[in-house]
This record gives sequence, C-alpha cells and structure tokens, in this order.
Amino acid sequence: MYKLCFFVPESHLQTVKSAVFAAGGGLIGAYDSCCWQTLGLGQFRPLSGSQPYIGQSGQLEQVQEWKVELVVADGLIQSAVKALLQAHPYETPAYEVWRLADLPV
Repeated sequence: MYKLCFFVPESHLQTVKSAVFAAGGGLIGAYDSCCWQTLGLGQFRPLSGSQPYIGQSGQLEQVQEWKVELVVADGLIQSAVKALLQAHPYETPAYEVWRLADLPV
C-alpha cells in the first residue's frame, strides 16, 4: 500500500480527486473515495522557459492550495499518479508517494 499526497488549487480539486479515485486511489476496505484534505498556502517562482498555470515568469507567487492525502494499493499506484498528472492544471505538479509498512495486528 502507498500513501499519495498532492497539492492542487481549488479550481481543480474535485477534478483531480475524481481522476485519482477513478484510477483506484482512496479505497479502504468497503469504502471508496477516501481522502484527507487541508487548505494551505503554496509558494513558487516560475523560471524562464516555464509555462505556469498561475503567475508570471520571475515573480514569486503565493496561492491557496489543497493538500490531498489518500492510500493507493500497490498495483494501482502508477495508474493513480498518471491520472493525477493528466488531470492537474500545473505544468509540474507537486506530489509525494510513500510506501507504507504492512504491520501485523
């Protein structure tokens, strides 16, 4: 099992979540579309040659973004990340993939 975290502006929050859920992310037992999300402030400066969705090249930007966290089964992680990247509006979306330990209970 993996934990997938990504950061997305509110304008695309539901679109990106839906794409990741459709790829199999957020499935826990008999529940689907499971995630945790928190609102925060992202910061970046587009460099020369970039094509930013938000902002201007060379200018520091601060944007409200949602951090979304969910689990993804081993065999679905590549599909979930691919869906995230295809649905996300940013040229280079920020995301994290963490391998989770399987602890006996």
